[in-house]
Amino acid sequence: MRPPARGGKVSPPRKRTGFVRFVGDLLLVLFVAPALIFVLYRVVPPPVTPLMLIRVVEGYGLSKDWVPLARISPHLQRAVIASEDAKFCQHSGFDWEAVDNALERNAAGLSMRGASTISMQTSKNLLLWPARNFVRKAAEAYLTVWLEALLPKRRILELYLNEIEWGPGIYGAEAAARHYFGVSAARLTSRQAALMATALPNPLNWRPNAPGPWMENRASTIQARMNSISLGKSGPCS
Repeated sequence: MRPPARGGKVSPPRKRTGFVRFVGDLLLVLFVAPALIFVLYRVVPPPVTPLMLIRVVEGYGLSKDWVPLARISPHLQRAVIASEDAKFCQHSGFDWEAVDNALERNAAGLSMRGASTISMQTSKNLLLWPARNFVRKAAEAYLTVWLEALLPKRRILELYLNEIEWGPGIYGAEAAARHYFGVSAARLTSRQAALMATALPNPLNWRPNAPGPWMENRASTIQARMNSISLGKSGPCS
């Protein structure tokens, strides 16, 4: 038995001290790791994402071909911004007006939608798993703060367009454009780009090259909105 420390106090057990130190180190790693990964992804294309691995286990293939933003049609860049996040260039990762609207829909018993920005989706696609719960959403929000702080908007959009799921085993604009329309991502027309953006909410079931009436109408709406999205010489938000 350890003798009492000076003054009659018993020194804390070493095992407890070691555990506390381990927990502290683990929390530090979890806090810093996303920043280090995003700094790396600022210059290096991500090799694979958690969703890709999950889909492979589920029996889907993996078709992915990274291309720089300059080789992705401006039509598609405008289409996904018009469809997924019209305020992409104005916000810092979160569209608070959309969040308020989503909460109001939820309070009214309707489905929550429209609050996830391109930055949030990129954070989720790069590092998280597909789920709809508070833990995943909280992690997504935390990662989005790092993403917006460390990467320019141009790179965020480039990552998004190259990693997003566009069909069973199909990831990124280049693989999707070739699969659905037989062209490179650079050669997508305005209509093809709008149809591809339309399929994003449900990529496992909706096909840009075989749209139904709802997809056709939605694509027309996106095309009309695309004209209001301006792209600078060096990309979006410039």
